[in-house]
Amino acid sequence: MSSNPQRENSHTTAVSAAFDRKAAVYDAFGEDHPHLNQMRQRVYTAVTQHLTPNSHLLELNAGTGLDASQIVARGHRVHATDLAPEMIAAINAKVEAMGLHGRLTSQQCSFTQLDQVTGRYDGIYSNFGGLNCIPDLTTVTQYLPQLLKPNGVVVWVIMPPICPWELALFAKDWRVATRRLHRNGVTAHVEGVHFTTWYFSARQAILAFGDQFRCIGLEGLSVLTPTGDNKTFNRKYPHLYRGLHGLDQRLCRRWPFNGWGDFYILTMRYVPKT
Repeated sequence: MSSNPQRENSHTTAVSAAFDRKAAVYDAFGEDHPHLNQMRQRVYTAVTQHLTPNSHLLELNAGTGLDASQIVARGHRVHATDLAPEMIAAINAKVEAMGLHGRLTSQQCSFTQLDQVTGRYDGIYSNFGGLNCIPDLTTVTQYLPQLLKPNGVVVWVIMPPICPWELALFAKDWRVATRRLHRNGVTAHVEGVHFTTWYFSARQAILAFGDQFRCIGLEGLSVLTPTGDNKTFNRKYPHLYRGLHGLDQRLCRRWPFNGWGDFYILTMRYVPKT
């Protein structure tokens, strides 16, 4: 995206409108979806494995608070941020319904305006490609040193350019198969709203953090299994799905598969210069 403020504001407005609409249906899509649930569990493991009990975490693009409530259930506190007001309303509804006062807090805030967030956190995480809504990850990473405690961890789940499952669709729909390969971004369609999405290699993401961070984990998420929006493959072809899932488990942390898939999980540690 250019530095044109009007264009940036238009993009931000479109993203907010899209995810306002998504708020009403987001949780329902995940019901009776074992594959998506497995993906989420791997993310939760990545987020929590480097934390001590009762850590305080900042979530970016928190959506309806589905992930935040699960992290809280694992013994942590979460401050959940999101650009879309309807997503924040959904988070607040979960706080009330689940009695999470003091454990889960919320703030309407874009991850490109993290100077609006106060405090220091043990970890910062972002799930399922929300960060792919911007063309330059440094617009987010610039704020991290002011928000993280020393040795704090960042876990980002990002959509990469290489997704074997989508590339395999080339003969059926070459546009879908190659959409991630466009360097200048592609148009995404969410609940009838159009906006641009960008795809980042693991190397691009790591470089965006700068020299005060070091990579401590990288794994592909759904490298060979279907993408998270596919809710039927595991039911139609259970034996094939189990075989692909087994291959995923063996390959997801090996190069180059650790940077491929529907997403990859990148874990960085903040090591400030002394």
